[in-house]
Parts: sequence; structure tokens; C-alpha cells
Amino acid sequence: MCYDFRERGERGMSLAIVPGSFDPMTLGHLELVKTVAKRYDEVVVAVMVNRSKKYLFDMETRVAIAEETVKELPNVRVIADSGMLIDLFDKLNADAVCKGWRNQRDYDYELHMADWNSSHNPRFRTEMIRAKTAVEHISASEVRHRLAAGESIEDIVHPNVEHLIYARFIENGGK
Repeated sequence: MCYDFRERGERGMSLAIVPGSFDPMTLGHLELVKTVAKRYDEVVVAVMVNRSKKYLFDMETRVAIAEETVKELPNVRVIADSGMLIDLFDKLNADAVCKGWRNQRDYDYELHMADWNSSHNPRFRTEMIRAKTAVEHISASEVRHRLAAGESIEDIVHPNVEHLIYARFIENGGK
């Protein structure tokens, strides 16, 4: 994929990437994106591929869910990328990658990834953002767990995507 954001640099606008698997995007993710959107002129939500994960939803569905979730935020766009985050950072001429964390385990993992990324790209900068208390219990794993158990997800995903998540889950045979 090719992204051309050269004009952004010419205008002097700031750009942050919020990367993740987003399988699926949750209200916790949305709160993170809203926080980042207040700090940066432009935010790119990058739906990425982690080859060590098995996904419930395909890339097209994960992108559609993310787009619908953030559509009310005018300075946010969603892209799909299957490459390395350090390469995407340079392609987009980003100023920062913003990662959310809910607990010490998340923080330690994200710190390790930030160290790795900056060691492989000296320009790479990670901004760690603590989850708000109201959403720190929400995770994509919780969505998948509730779907498998036949429980409601209405309090942990955006209302605009609840129907899409249920429909794709059923299409996938409930797995």
C-alpha cells in the first residue's frame, strides 16, 4: 500500500498513528483515539496484522468496524497495513505512535515494543496513554468472549457497529 502524506509536513501539521489489530475495535479503543485526536492535527488508525494472532474478523471487516466507530471524528482516518509499524511510521512521516495501556502487563508489553521500535528506527517515538478508568476493563478479547458466550456487547462497542459485529460473527459460524 502507498500512502502520500507529504503535504501534511509542508503545512506543518502533526500526525499520530494509533496502531492495533482491532479485532474488533472497542469503546476503549475509541476513547484512546479521541484522546489522541485532541493532541494531534491528524490521526491515522492503522489496522495492522500480527502474524502470531488468529483473528475472529478478516482485515476488511476490522477496517469497516474501525471506520464506522471513528467516523464522527473529523481528523481521524482508518487504513489497513500488513507491514512493519516502523516502516509505516516513515511512510506517513508520523510524529508519534500512540499506544494505550490498561494495566501493568499492557504497559510492560508496550514499553518493550516501544524500545524495539526505537532501536530499529531512531526517529520512532511512542506516546503511552493510560486508559480512562471507565473503559480500562474493555478489551477486544472481552468482545470475543461475550460473542462466544452469546452475551451482549452493547456496552463495550460503538452502537454503530454492534449489528455488523453480530452479523459477521454469525457469518463466520459463530467462531
